[in-house]
Formats: sequence, structure tokens, C-alpha cells
Amino acid sequence: MIDTIRAFEHLDRMSDRFGVFEHADHVAPRRDHGYCVDDMARLLVVAVREPHPRPAVVDRLGALALEFVRRAQTPTGETKNRRSHSGRWETGRSTDDCWGRSLWGLGVAAAGIDDPSPRRMALATFERGASHRTGSRRTMAFAALGASEVLRVAPDHVAARRLLEDAAATVGRRDAESSWAWLEPRLTYANALLPEALIAAGDALGSEPLTRRGLDLLAWLLDHETRDGQLSLTPAGGAGPGDVAPGFDQQPIEVAALADACARAHDVTGDAQWADAVGLAAEWFAGSNDAGAVMWDEASGGGYDGLRSDGPNLNQGAESTLALISTLQRSSALVVVLS
Repeated sequence: MIDTIRAFEHLDRMSDRFGVFEHADHVAPRRDHGYCVDDMARLLVVAVREPHPRPAVVDRLGALALEFVRRAQTPTGETKNRRSHSGRWETGRSTDDCWGRSLWGLGVAAAGIDDPSPRRMALATFERGASHRTGSRRTMAFAALGASEVLRVAPDHVAARRLLEDAAATVGRRDAESSWAWLEPRLTYANALLPEALIAAGDALGSEPLTRRGLDLLAWLLDHETRDGQLSLTPAGGAGPGDVAPGFDQQPIEVAALADACARAHDVTGDAQWADAVGLAAEWFAGSNDAGAVMWDEASGGGYDGLRSDGPNLNQGAESTLALISTLQRSSALVVVLS
């Protein structure tokens, strides 16, 4: 199994003074596509999460990510997502997924960075962004994860608590036209994010019904995305009732979201089934998947961009490599806990 540091080193080679380039042509960064907050917020999460002792490359990338996310925020707390390779911001203010992911990263940083100065910076930036709301379920779910991190170290933080309460209501609503157990008519992307947000909210707010609802949804999703003892993921085009598995193109972000959610479920319940599911996520990258393909490059440390029926997409962009790192972190942490 490849280790996370090799993957961080790939991201380092994909970066410059502004950030980590979003896309790659095999191992080479596609500089013309620039950078995005979505990736840099994910980078902030995994850099803070990486355990000590760790090499300088992780702290360097973490500092780069925090600065990128901070500069992406407007004075009124919205987020600009896309930045060109020249450093110019190309999109206007938004409360789309980039806003939610930025709050996730900032919440993790505010709770987990050791150095008090960047920790305070992360919290102040989180607080500015936490004044906003959106009707997007996934966007609010990302924001909920950040708010739950802040409440973990500051249980009386009013803005984080209000954001988490509002996020739980948005995430947990059921679409009227949905005719199956899932909250929506179709599974789309990063699906396990939704039950994780409910579990996180229930745990932080002391709401057993919220926690139970998240656990039930996660159990249903895990069953739906498991076939013949291995993960068989919702493809990039989504999936609905009656769709036949396996579907392709499968995305590493779906694996990472499932590993995150199952690791949180294990933290809350101690139930071994969730630890086993995190193991399935790590095994997906190692080749226990619908194409029998290893989903990382042993030479570079990068994660492959997607799983097709004939094998991996060999490009090694930021999102897929971050998903690999995140999944390996969750798997390694549980090995330590259970040993």
C-alpha cells in the first residue's frame, strides 16, 4: 500500500506559489486550468489531519492551502472558487460548494492547527463565512462538517452551533418525489457526505434522532454501494432506483466520502462494521473494485482520476490524489485505534 507522504509529494510537484493545480495530464500539472478552492479546502483538511511527526512538505502544503482559502473569501464572507495560473481570481462571490468546503477546511484548521496564530486566522475566517446560508444540501453538509469541528473545541461557539442546526435541517429534508430510502430521487456525488453531516450534527448537538437518522442512511448507502464483498460505487452520472450495477465512471471522491462517514460512525458508535467499511474503501484503491484496477501510481504517488470499465483514467489530478490521502488517513487511524 502506498503511503500518504508519497501522495503529498505528488501534490507538492503539482503546486506553485499560489496553490495546487486542479488537473493533470498523467503526472504533469495542467497549468492552464489553474486552481480551485474546492481542492485547496480538501488539502487543508488532510494536511491538518496528517499525524505528527510529519515531513515539512505536509506543513508547507497546509500553509499554502490556508492562505489560498483565506484569500478566496470576500469581505462579506462569500467565496471565490477559481483562480488562474497567473494568480487572478476568475469567478465572483459564491455560496456554492466552494463556500461549504472552505468552511469545512477552516473548521478543521481552527480545531486542529497547533500554531495559535494560523489557528486564530482560520477561526476568524470561518466566523465571517458562517453568517451565510444556502438551500443546497451538499453545500450545507460541507459547512456542517466545519461547524462540528469548531464545536468540538469550542462547544459554546454560537455561530458554529447556529450554522450546524440550520445545516442539519437542510441536509435532512426529504425530497417529496423520492421514492426510495435515500433523501433524493438519485444518488449523485460524495453521497456519504449527507449522512456524515447528520451524524456530526447529532453528535455535536446532542440529538440522538439526528445521529440515528444519519447512521441509518449511511447503512443503506453502504449496502447499496457494496457488491460481492467490495465497493461498487455510484458512477459520475449518478444512480437511481432500478439502475443496474456496476456503473462507470467511478470517482475517488465517492470512496473518500464513504471512508470519512464510516470513520465518523465508528467514532460515535464503536461498531466494528464501520471500521470494516473504511477497510473496504482503502481496498478499493488497492484494486478491490469493479475493474480489479489499482487506483494509484506507484511511481509518482498520485491517485488516478476515475475508474472505467477497462481500468483507471491515468491522469492524476488534485481531487483524486486528495481522495486517496484522505482514505488512507482514515484507514491508518482506525488500525491504530483497533490495535
